[in-house]
Amino acid sequence: MKKHRGLIISLIIAIVIIGGGGWYLHGLLSGGVVTMADIMVTVNKVAKYLIPILLLLVVIIILLIVFRKRDPQFKFWLKWESGIILLVAIVLTLNIVLLEPLSSLINLNYARMGSVSEATLKQGDNVAQDISEEGTVLLKNTNNYLPLKSQKNINVFGWASTNPIYGGTGSGGSASANSVNIYQGLKSSGFKTNNSLNKFYTKYRTKRPTLSMMAQDWTLPEPARSQYSKKLIANSKAFSNTALVVIARPGGEGADLPKDVKAKGVTYKGNKGDFKKGDTYLQLTKSERDMLKMVNSNFKNVIVLVNSANPMELGWLNKYDHIKSALWMAGPGEKGFSALGQVLRGKVNPSGRTVDTYAYNIKNSPSFNNFGDFKYSNGKYSFVNYSENIYVGYKFYETYYKGNEKGYEQAVQYPFGYGMSYTTFTQKMSNLKQSMDGSIKFTVTVKNTGKTAGKDVVQAYYTAPYNNNDTEKAATNLLSFKKTKKLQPGASQTLNFKLKRSDMSSYSEKNGGAYVLDQGDYQIQIKENSHKVLDSKDYNVAQTVVYNKNNKRSSDKKVATNKFADASGDVNYLSRKDNFANYKQATAAPKTEKLTNKQKSNLVALSTAKDNGTNEKMPVTGKKGSLELADLRGKSYNDKNWDKLLDQLSIKDMNRLITYGGYQTVSIGSIKKAHTYDFDGPSGFTSFIIPIKATTFPVATMIAATWNTKLANSRGKVMGKQGNELGVSGWYGPAMNIHRNALAGRNFEYYSEDSTLSGDMAANEILGAKHYGVYAYMKHFAMNDQETNRLNKLLTWSSEQAIREIYLKPFEIAVKDGKASAAMSSFNYIGDKWSGANDVLLQKVLRGEWGFHGMVETDYFGGYGYMSGNNAIKNGNDLMLSTTGESGSAIVNTKKSGTVKAMRNASHNILYTVVNSSAYKNYQKGDSLKLPWQKTLIKYDIIVAIVLVALQCLVVVLYRRKFNR
Repeated sequence: MKKHRGLIISLIIAIVIIGGGGWYLHGLLSGGVVTMADIMVTVNKVAKYLIPILLLLVVIIILLIVFRKRDPQFKFWLKWESGIILLVAIVLTLNIVLLEPLSSLINLNYARMGSVSEATLKQGDNVAQDISEEGTVLLKNTNNYLPLKSQKNINVFGWASTNPIYGGTGSGGSASANSVNIYQGLKSSGFKTNNSLNKFYTKYRTKRPTLSMMAQDWTLPEPARSQYSKKLIANSKAFSNTALVVIARPGGEGADLPKDVKAKGVTYKGNKGDFKKGDTYLQLTKSERDMLKMVNSNFKNVIVLVNSANPMELGWLNKYDHIKSALWMAGPGEKGFSALGQVLRGKVNPSGRTVDTYAYNIKNSPSFNNFGDFKYSNGKYSFVNYSENIYVGYKFYETYYKGNEKGYEQAVQYPFGYGMSYTTFTQKMSNLKQSMDGSIKFTVTVKNTGKTAGKDVVQAYYTAPYNNNDTEKAATNLLSFKKTKKLQPGASQTLNFKLKRSDMSSYSEKNGGAYVLDQGDYQIQIKENSHKVLDSKDYNVAQTVVYNKNNKRSSDKKVATNKFADASGDVNYLSRKDNFANYKQATAAPKTEKLTNKQKSNLVALSTAKDNGTNEKMPVTGKKGSLELADLRGKSYNDKNWDKLLDQLSIKDMNRLITYGGYQTVSIGSIKKAHTYDFDGPSGFTSFIIPIKATTFPVATMIAATWNTKLANSRGKVMGKQGNELGVSGWYGPAMNIHRNALAGRNFEYYSEDSTLSGDMAANEILGAKHYGVYAYMKHFAMNDQETNRLNKLLTWSSEQAIREIYLKPFEIAVKDGKASAAMSSFNYIGDKWSGANDVLLQKVLRGEWGFHGMVETDYFGGYGYMSGNNAIKNGNDLMLSTTGESGSAIVNTKKSGTVKAMRNASHNILYTVVNSSAYKNYQKGDSLKLPWQKTLIKYDIIVAIVLVALQCLVVVLYRRKFNR
């Protein structure tokens, strides 16, 4: 034992180091930073660095065996020096591994972030509170039952009252550990709740079933009617004759809400008979119906709180005669339920409006049969057909039922833009004035004619002339909107509107494609909601205007022409022609479908795309120069010094910058580029990796329900300010996909079924964050409107008109009005091209037509059998959301000129965005690029070096004691 103690000590130290590495990886896995697949590919990557150590260990063992009979002095030196050399090799290898393959993960796991000040947190809470107050929608108020000005006691029914929905799950999820719950919200406004009911529900179940990206338990806990004792009901009736019933529906990233809760594969463990075969998740369960019936028969005054970002079927609100009032709160975030008590008490007059159409039966939506899980029979691809064309939400209902008021009232319960108030308003519209530049101006005067102070929303729509063989047009379209200030009874406010007449044009796919403003009579209307007209003015277009290359829209950098013809596929699209004569065929569920030979050929071409630029001149790389990235701050995207700076980047520099974009952009020494952090998410800054304390805002759906762009801008500013204090430069949000279907799992994270409302809210949030230098990644670009099959090669088919008018328009507004400089591409394909490698989407439209300057990042880079870093950068996607550099995210074929040119363009886009962000606001030349953990590593290296030197000295001392007596 004594003879081998040097080697044993070395082995013990090695085991400690390896064990520490294992413990670190376990922490990453349990913290959700990486998946097991990520760890395995990283282990394989790291393994090559361990081979020299293993070879060295084998050599040492061989030498010890070969020279085991040599003299003691020789064996002494051999054993000790072998051990020291092994330790040096381990330390060097560990440094290489930490600074190379694992550096991205360590950058995140050991990030030393700042903290948000109490003052800024307070500011965030105030904005969140304002959003919750203005985003609460009064759906029903029979005989002005609300507000409850003097009542104190109130019974709260429904298990969801003890576990309400604060937000959603996934990257846009909301924290709930320290949230203000419903009971606290009521108490803060002077209400006293029935504690016996609270205990009853808590005893029944304490936690909401798990709903996550990994697994979904769709169970809706609700006690059966038989579990309510006679004593409990009697005591509740004695406590108060008023009941508040809470009905909630959760949603989240990774799965859509069940179209059929009884279908195979749907986990539901609720009471027997809750759902019948074919029932959707947005219908009431039998347990909920029984509870409502019980409450209605025992309590004179019933108020319902609908707590769901997904528009439920609410026809039952009119079936129970004691339901006097109903409120909708989509997901109020951490503090928002305090607004509930204030609205009920009358301290706040509700001014929210719906952001979706509430249909009595969501199965009658034209998208219902073409939403969900569809797979090709001859390939490992899934698909979804946007066969409803432009007729999404109210654009369908208002058009399909035009001239059929009875049919409309039977189909639609609450129109888009609907919401009641505790007061009344009038809205009067001025005459239209047209300027020489084609803009249209008018004013709307809003007067509070009631007895309670409140805010009102002015909604401006337009109708366009339609001929039977014309381009598809909805009967009404939101054009613009504004919200008043708080108006006292009798007070008025005049709001100014200025619109471009090109905003009333429709995209025609004929003759190569163009936006067209058809000749004829238009109406610009002020509406209470998408259905009810308050005032209207005629506007005549004497001659058809085609916005072509000789007359492009003023907002376009390049004229819009057909670019998504290949995305239309072989789909029968819904048409208004002959009063929707093809409705039955267009909205039917797809039958078994096969990929065509052309589609298969295009998909193969995309997956095997190679560099065809070998004849191009190889770009300059690694050139010595004195320029630093900071020198380009504030310079134009095309400044001549960009080329000089990019010349200084080596291929390795560019590859690291592009590949390791997971929640960060890495530092680059050759140009003194600082490291930056980009964090989730749409409901406020969160991290799967390290704890962050920041404001958890109401969900995007509730933000949109305020119909208040100033509030959206304030929210963006708080995000920017909190980002500054945390040290976060990029924000993975806001998300602005469309509520194409009521069952979409991520609807909470998106604003609305309408593209104008979505775009205007998003643009203002982005501008607010930009005020503080935080770049917002508008996402998911584009058409990520369902969660089902999102990672399973989902081919999304749509007409070009719908792509442009419905699904791209929010992003277009965010770029043109919000000055967005970052975007996150989506997992899905558009047609047969993955969005993250779609030249048409990312280059020709985003950058070409809209004039976007900035970077595009993938969604989480898991590979999934189709994601490719090389394909991405060659088609306009610059940054990979990867923490491991694996699964195809790293750039290969870097000796080919086309690849290097694409790397250079991607690096330019990333660097341009970063240098003009908060990361360089206070940057001083000479600032260290090293992160805190790297500085700590240097300190440990110094300590280890001292220990090794001391160990070597100890060996000399031991030798002299032993052999120089």
